Amino acid sequence: MDIVVIDGQGGGIGRLLVAALKEACPGHPITAIGTNSQATASMLKAGADKGATGENAVKVACRKADFIIGPIGIVIADSLLGEISPTMAAAIGQCDARKLLIPVNLCNNLIVGAREMGMADMVRETVAALQKLI
Repeated sequence: MDIVVIDGQGGGIGRLLVAALKEACPGHPITAIGTNSQATASMLKAGADKGATGENAVKVACRKADFIIGPIGIVIADSLLGEISPTMAAAIGQCDARKLLIPVNLCNNLIVGAREMGMADMVRETVAALQKLI
């Protein structure tokens, strides 16, 4: 089972996800893919088993992933202040992995119908959804 967490900026959401997944899903390796080295480092510090950075890392990880987890912006070109390239968004969106996307209403993207809740609650719900899928 290949679980891939993708994040950018400072990697804060990815860090929370990795820490929660390591606790809730022991024995399942977590791969951290950052759009920049700071995001990757943050997720590795949180306990990811391996990590890589950049557009090619996203493309390669998507080919092998069973699950991809991250903020909704990872499937929207030019989001995360431009860190998500069209190639990255396409690779994530077109791969066969199940995607668990956190509805972060930033960067001019508003997910209508998504409940307003704190990031810790969204991470808990994401982890619970993954546990049901596993």
